[in-house]
Amino acid sequence: MDQQVLEVDLDLIEKLDRNGPRYTSYPTADRFDESFDSRAYALWTARRNRTGVQRPLSLYVHLPFCSSLCYYCACNKIITRNPDKADKYLRYLYREIALQAPLFRDDARVDQMHWGGGTPTFYGLPDLQKLFDTLRSNFDLAPDGEYSIEIDPRTVGPETMTALRDMGFNRVSFGVQDFDPGVQRAVNRVQTAEQVGGLMEAARAAGFASINIDLIYGLPRQTLETFGTTLATVAGLRPDRVAVYSYAHLPSRFKAQKQIVSSELPQPETKLRLLGLAAQRLAASGYVYVGMDHFALPQDALAVAQRQGRLHRNFQGYSTHAECDLVGLGVSAIGAMGPTYSQNARTLSEYYERLDRNEIPVVRGVALTRDDLVRRSVIHALMCHFEVSKEAVGIGYLIDFDSYFAPELAELAEFEKEGLLRVHGDWISVTAKGRMLIRSISMVFDRYLRRDRETKRYSQTI
Repeated sequence: MDQQVLEVDLDLIEKLDRNGPRYTSYPTADRFDESFDSRAYALWTARRNRTGVQRPLSLYVHLPFCSSLCYYCACNKIITRNPDKADKYLRYLYREIALQAPLFRDDARVDQMHWGGGTPTFYGLPDLQKLFDTLRSNFDLAPDGEYSIEIDPRTVGPETMTALRDMGFNRVSFGVQDFDPGVQRAVNRVQTAEQVGGLMEAARAAGFASINIDLIYGLPRQTLETFGTTLATVAGLRPDRVAVYSYAHLPSRFKAQKQIVSSELPQPETKLRLLGLAAQRLAASGYVYVGMDHFALPQDALAVAQRQGRLHRNFQGYSTHAECDLVGLGVSAIGAMGPTYSQNARTLSEYYERLDRNEIPVVRGVALTRDDLVRRSVIHALMCHFEVSKEAVGIGYLIDFDSYFAPELAELAEFEKEGLLRVHGDWISVTAKGRMLIRSISMVFDRYLRRDRETKRYSQTI
C-alpha cells in the first residue's frame, strides 16, 4: 500500500457519506448488553490465565475531570473545581486497581498504557506520580513500552512535561481543536499557539518519542481561511501525528453542545471543503494518511506499523500493539479480553457503589460470536490497511470467503463502479479515492447494520 496516495473527491464524499460507526471495535459499543457483567469478565480473565498463551496487556486509565466545559465535547467528563470530588475518585480508582491486578498476576506484563479523560492533568503532579507508581507496583510495565497521556495545554507548564517524562510517559497528545481565537471563544476553549508550541518544545527536550495534536473540523465560525491558518501553524509546530476529527453536532445527546450557536456552524459543503483542505495541506507538509482521521510523519511508529502490516485499531483509535489484551480502569472505561469487550459503570455513583461491594465495576459487555470474529478481521483489515486478503480470512476462519460474504460482495460492486475499491483475484483493495470513505465501505460487512440498518444512532462518517 502506498501511504502517500490519497485522493479527496468531495463530490463523491458528499454523495456517499452516511451515518455510521467509527469501528474502534466490532461489534460496536452500542451492542454491549448487561448480561455480560463482572462475573463474566472474571471468568474470561481466568480463561486467559489457563490457556498458557502469553499476551501482553494494554492499560487504559480514565480520569474524567475538567475544570471548564468545552462546548463541543462528547466525552464522558465531569466538570468540577472541587478537589474533594477528584480525590474521592482516586481513592476508588485505587480500589479498582487492587481488584483488577490479581486477575493478571500470572501474566501482568504491560506493553502499552494510555491515560485519557476528561483531562488527566486536571490532577497535580503528586497525584499523577502516585497513580503511576501504583500501576507500576501492581503491573509489570515493560521498559520499552508505549505510555501516553492526553493533555489540555491550558492546564500545564513546560516543567510538567519534564515531570511526566520522568514518571515514565513517552508519548503525549495535545487537545488543540483550532488555533483561531474566534473559533476558540465559540467553543469555550481559548489557548494560544505559543502555549502549545512551548509545551511541544519542552516535551521534545524531555525526550518524548511522539507528540500528537488533535484538531476538529466543522466547529462554529470556522472558515477555509481561518482553518488554513490553523493548519499552517500545526505544520510549523511539526507534531509527529495529527488527528483531524469531524465535529458531530448532537445537542439532544450531549448537553454541552447546546451552548453552540447552530447558525455559526459551517454549511455541509464548507465542512467538506475543510476536510479536503486538511488532507491537502498535511500531505503537502509530508504527513502520510494512516486512516480515518489520522495523519503521521513517515518515521512515526503508526506509519511504520502500517507499512509493516502491524497496525491495529482499538478503543483508543489506531495502535501499534495488536496482540494486547486491554484492561479498562476507571468510570466508563472499556476493556477487551480475548474475544470479549467490557465496560465499567458509566456514572460515578454506580462506579462507587460497585466498588463499595468489592466488585469489579464491569456492568456490560459482549462475548464475540464466531461470525463477529470473522467480520471484525475484515473490518479491521480495511480500516488499518485498506485491503483484505480473502484467502487469509478464509484460512484463518475456515470459510469460503466468496460464499460467506456473497451479499457483501454484491454490495461492494456499487462502490467498485464509483472507483472506490477493486475486487481482484484474492484481494479487496481500497483505491486512493476510496480511502476517505473507509467507514462507509467497512459498514458493508457489519452484520448488525445489515440486519437493522439503524444508522441514525451514529454521526456522519465524514
